[in-house]
Amino acid sequence: MTRLQQEIVAEARRWIGTPYVHQASCRGGGCDCLGLIRGVWRGVLGGEPAQVPAYTADWSEAAGAERLWEAARKHLIERPVPAARPGDVLLFRMQGGAVAKHLGFLSQAGPTPAFVHAYSGHGVVENSLSAPWARRIVACFAFPERNN
Repeated sequence: MTRLQQEIVAEARRWIGTPYVHQASCRGGGCDCLGLIRGVWRGVLGGEPAQVPAYTADWSEAAGAERLWEAARKHLIERPVPAARPGDVLLFRMQGGAVAKHLGFLSQAGPTPAFVHAYSGHGVVENSLSAPWARRIVACFAFPERNN
């Protein structure tokens, strides 16, 4: 793993135990899945690349707009899902035909993959990337390299 990837995984794991709070992004205080991504970005890269407008839990399902996917493409580097590496952001479609609306960080690859995510009712946890989770992945993104 590169140094950046190691830092992303370490920072994501620092958020474990943070309670789930919709639209929040405060380590220890509360966050949702997007808030976790935002918080890790701040911890590793500094200021966020854009202001996040208020959003509902349904992520524009009624309109079918892939707003989360579009925002990820704008600020992150898309890579093929099979090429996912620890530290990468995974985008999940929780139900067939619905918009993709869940995010997490791949924390471990190989024969026992795992990911860190903020999950409603559970808070920030690290879970096995089991088959039921893995089959819901629709996209993978890397953080951009730092501008040093």
